[in-house]
Amino acid sequence: MTVKRLLIPLLLVATTLASVPPADAHHSFAAVYQADTTITFKGKVVQFLYRNPHSVLHVLAKDDAGNEVRWAIEWQGATQLGASGISTETIRAGDPVIITGIPGRIEAEHRVLLLKIERTTDGFGWKSRDGGPDL
Repeated sequence: MTVKRLLIPLLLVATTLASVPPADAHHSFAAVYQADTTITFKGKVVQFLYRNPHSVLHVLAKDDAGNEVRWAIEWQGATQLGASGISTETIRAGDPVIITGIPGRIEAEHRVLLLKIERTTDGFGWKSRDGGPDL
């Protein structure tokens, strides 16, 4: 087979692929979170995973019975947070925080979509632009 016979189909495939817009795959907000409910609780940051497509805070907090529970708090991605001035150094393990968010549909997962965070030691805070999810 000649190079010319291979080059034309390859160019057609490359042109086709280049013209296709990227897919915006995303999980359904309503399938994962209770959109009509918010919760607020105090705890200490265990871990801050600064990444895309979503950053995640792990916070240890006491439940109503006084047992410690580890919450996974879904936040904006690193790109969005970075544009807001938030970096890997902004939130650290041990920081005492107050979290307000939308709870996950499966209570046992202890999952929250972050709407607002306050650090009680210095007044640092962040909240969703319009009071709803910013994902």
